[in-house]
Amino acid sequence: MEHTLWGHLPLLVRSNSKESVEYILQILWRTRKTGLNATDRDIIRDILQLQDDADLDPLLVCLRILMRRCVYENTSKDEIPKLFPIEVPPEIQRLLTLLLQKFQREWREDILKDRVTLPRLKAMTWNMANPDEESTDPAAVINLKLQNDGEPSSSGELEVKFQLAKDTLETMLKTMYSIRDQLSNAAETSDRHLPEETNLV
Repeated sequence: MEHTLWGHLPLLVRSNSKESVEYILQILWRTRKTGLNATDRDIIRDILQLQDDADLDPLLVCLRILMRRCVYENTSKDEIPKLFPIEVPPEIQRLLTLLLQKFQREWREDILKDRVTLPRLKAMTWNMANPDEESTDPAAVINLKLQNDGEPSSSGELEVKFQLAKDTLETMLKTMYSIRDQLSNAAETSDRHLPEETNLV
């Protein structure tokens, strides 16, 4: 299937300018999470002078494949021309290579910004809740200190405090034991099997 997609790349010559192709790539990157809306599709169809989506959709899929390999895979600038099969016309290869090289660094920075950095546990303390008061339902107060390394502009420290009764604590401990067992199994599996190279499509 991928082999047949490359045959749609020559449609880019209909744009009549490098700037138009650059604009198409920028639209595709901007909509990488949401997909194109109707207005974006109309704009690209007008740029390429296409009447319907029969030719547009395969072209867009092909461009997204190239962009993903350029940005998400460990592809250097010098290796970008190797992403194209021989059947892609040289002038299209040169044009897209120049544009992908132009935006590669910027797009990779966008990917880093998109990644969600979860806070890590820095410290945990606890004490009994109201130890001096008579209570039929004793509880513990848990104090967690979290460190968010994704916020360099501040200390990134966050403190969370919550109360646990005995029955809630037992449920939590069962869950933690289950997590521990799954992590142990995952570690054993990774030790037995060497990682295999995968291709993103």
